[in-house]
Amino acid sequence: MQNPVIILGAQQLGTAALDIFSSNNVIVYCFLDDSENLQQTEINNVSVMSRTEDSEFLKLIGKKCDVFVAVEDAAARKGLIKMLKSEYEVVPVNAIHKFSAVSEHAWLGHGNMVSAGAIINNNSKIGDNCIIQSRALVDTKAEIGDFVHIGAGAIINSEVVVEEGAFIGSGAVIVSGVKIGKNARVGAGSVVVANVPAKATVFGNPAAPIK
Repeated sequence: MQNPVIILGAQQLGTAALDIFSSNNVIVYCFLDDSENLQQTEINNVSVMSRTEDSEFLKLIGKKCDVFVAVEDAAARKGLIKMLKSEYEVVPVNAIHKFSAVSEHAWLGHGNMVSAGAIINNNSKIGDNCIIQSRALVDTKAEIGDFVHIGAGAIINSEVVVEEGAFIGSGAVIVSGVKIGKNARVGAGSVVVANVPAKATVFGNPAAPIK
């Protein structure tokens, strides 16, 4: 039985993480969130106890509890994960929904969220702290870097490389063998047939740069 989990972040990503842990009968001990409006409230019967850097709760991590970081802002997520590693010597656990399909021959790092209906096929590689939304597909031998966000229903075909920090919008299709550069953004519903440079934003079918 997995340890109870403290979720950092009690907004959209946090409630999604709660649903995932609940699907696996894992107890969520509490939320921590920096919004004063949320603190001392309950979300889906789980209390928001304090702010995300409250040491009284964080000191439980690694001993009595695990942790998952579900803060909306990407920079804030990275900062919290760095703090957990340096000050508490822990990394976030994976949140993998009971109704997802992850091949036993796929490789996953730490702190990833895999939502209901998502498929991660054999010999694919997922880095750390990625968000893979409902019904997304990561196909055979695709490589996903750290802090990548893959929207609902997106298709990452075989041997695609998605580098760190990239965003793939809902329903987008990345054709086999394409490389998505670091911190690039692919608009929802786009079909990407050519490599996308780092920090570029593309949209459409076929996807073209937005200037």
